Amino acid sequence: MDDNTPLLLIVDAANVVGSVPDGWWRDRRGAAERLRDRLAADGLPGHAGPVEIVLVVEGAARGVESVPGVRVESAPGSGDDHLVQVVDAARAADRACLVVTADRELRRRVTELGAEVTGPRAVRE
Repeated sequence: MDDNTPLLLIVDAANVVGSVPDGWWRDRRGAAERLRDRLAADGLPGHAGPVEIVLVVEGAARGVESVPGVRVESAPGSGDDHLVQVVDAARAADRACLVVTADRELRRRVTELGAEVTGPRAVRE
């Protein structure tokens, strides 16, 4: 891996948004947009190096637009399956990646592909 290549941070939007009962279920798209904007402003708190951020959205949050600093990918079907595809592509490109999710099955799938994982608090605080 090239040390100059930014860390690829892949965020499971549905899981991170759903980790805090703040009424997100009334406006899933709006909740995903607020998360996107927080990621664009704050990046990965505590990480000193460059970060490339991919926010994977699904369901009612599909269609959320990318902004400078955050590429949004709308999963055509399962958000988890799409996120695994993003990790697999990163692995093929020899990219270090960190996945943000608390979903146990998704964590298992991406660690089998060599990704590191962390929970939603890493980007919520």
